[in-house]
Amino acid sequence: MLLLVLAGPLAAPALAATLTVSEVSLDPCPTDDIGAQPQLRRPSGASCYVLRGTVTNPGRKPVVDTDVFAQILDASGEPVLQNRARVGSIGDVPPGDSSFALRLAVPAGTPGPFTFSNVKARGFKAPVRTRAGEFDDLLPLEQAVTEAQ
Repeated sequence: MLLLVLAGPLAAPALAATLTVSEVSLDPCPTDDIGAQPQLRRPSGASCYVLRGTVTNPGRKPVVDTDVFAQILDASGEPVLQNRARVGSIGDVPPGDSSFALRLAVPAGTPGPFTFSNVKARGFKAPVRTRAGEFDDLLPLEQAVTEAQ
């Protein structure tokens, strides 16, 4: 039992995989995108943006349950997403290059242009949550952004 307790924390990091992310951009959602929700905008609300990029899986097997992390800064060098480096989940990443798109809510009035640092994706070599069907782990708005690529 003691061996299992000691080996457990050591075995978990071996399953994690860090992937590179390139060609990152953060653009306003198109005005015809339902996620832009112009009728719901308030002075203290948020603006819809889409974070797009390419993630590279150098391995021969898919990386699953992948999350994207980034520090996004506004024009004054302040973080756009306070106290948060994880910007979203992109699900499974097959070997090679894959494009992704994540919808973000940026606080209204945040001064652009935006800059990025520490952009990476991290997933696992085996599932860490209950597996769902295709697109089941994406919200309807994320499905629309993914399909619009």
